[in-house]
Amino acid sequence: MDDRTVAAALERAVAIIDPVLDILAKRDPVGLKGRTFRRPTENDTVLDKVLDTLASALNATDFPGTEAWQKLDADARSEWWVARIGALNTVAVAFPGVFGVLVNRLPLQDLLGFANQSMVLVAVARERGVTDRASHVRLLASVLCERDIDLSEPKAVEKPETRRDRGPFALLHAMWDVATVLRDVSSELAKRPHSRGIFRVLSAIPVVGGVASYIGERGALSRAAKEGRQWVAKHKSTQIHVGFEESDSPAALRK
Repeated sequence: MDDRTVAAALERAVAIIDPVLDILAKRDPVGLKGRTFRRPTENDTVLDKVLDTLASALNATDFPGTEAWQKLDADARSEWWVARIGALNTVAVAFPGVFGVLVNRLPLQDLLGFANQSMVLVAVARERGVTDRASHVRLLASVLCERDIDLSEPKAVEKPETRRDRGPFALLHAMWDVATVLRDVSSELAKRPHSRGIFRVLSAIPVVGGVASYIGERGALSRAAKEGRQWVAKHKSTQIHVGFEESDSPAALRK
């Protein structure tokens, strides 16, 4: 599969991911994030106290936009996406493992796993100041597809329409949408970081396979995030509008 085809699919994936991350990071529909910066007063009503309790619970999770989030550095914010959002998505990735080897033969888990890792990698890059779409495409291609894609030609990547799902399950909807887009590059899915051998063996066992798949996928996600941070650290200073300087191979990053 040529680089242009891979880049086009990853571009469409990033076009889905970015708006959803914006929703999680910036939206505050009921004002709870803003309320985490508030201090109780003697004039507070019962409703104020209830809302303050809910805001305090949200603040305890370090959710983006809260007071606690503002106190986190770039490393801690990056890890939040891996530990919180990545862990939630991994439940969906690991679920097919409940059915054991019967489902393991299908590409569903690789599709969802690739989508989950893509979302977390883009989030990590954003927290480290890498925000343009071309950079995200290069990052995903390098870490998940082991490709150094040249985006110096303006037409190398299509400009897809973006979907802005604002429902309560926006994150899971986005992961499914990304997985659907990635079917066009199914031959690339096996290159992503995978579960360690023992977990892949156990995932073939019905019921037990669900737990093994979750643990294995969490480890794979952590490794992907680590490679993503290394890639961003190396290339952030060379970031330009449509591409980057020549990079090291993904294989070198994994050593």
